[in-house]
Amino acid sequence: MDEKKTKVESVDEYISQFPAEIQEILQKLRKVIKGAAPEAVEKISYQMPTFALSGNLVHYAAFKNHIGFYPAPSGIEAFKEELSGYKGAKGSVQFPLNQELPYELISRIVQFRAAENKEKAAAKKKGKEK
Repeated sequence: MDEKKTKVESVDEYISQFPAEIQEILQKLRKVIKGAAPEAVEKISYQMPTFALSGNLVHYAAFKNHIGFYPAPSGIEAFKEELSGYKGAKGSVQFPLNQELPYELISRIVQFRAAENKEKAAAKKKGKEK
């Protein structure tokens, strides 16, 4: 990450720092994530747009040649086969900017992560009630 970049305070501010065509992709991605997890809350975390629901749900970020999508290792593992055509790591995937983002797949990953976070929160709450 470039040290000269100023810290962004909001998702709108983050998106506004990119060229129009990248802003368009980020806004569509934001809308897809919100649609898949309507109860999730937007915030900036790790200087990236983040959706949180009982903890961080997913992060995303724009780079020179790709959009980084960070659904945690469990989100990558659960959709490993469908994500196999993309560069990635344990908890991240890179969607090249020269290709249409797989919005339907992203939506399903977000839904998976939302269910996972809700389940963890419920289990944690149940554990405290004992």
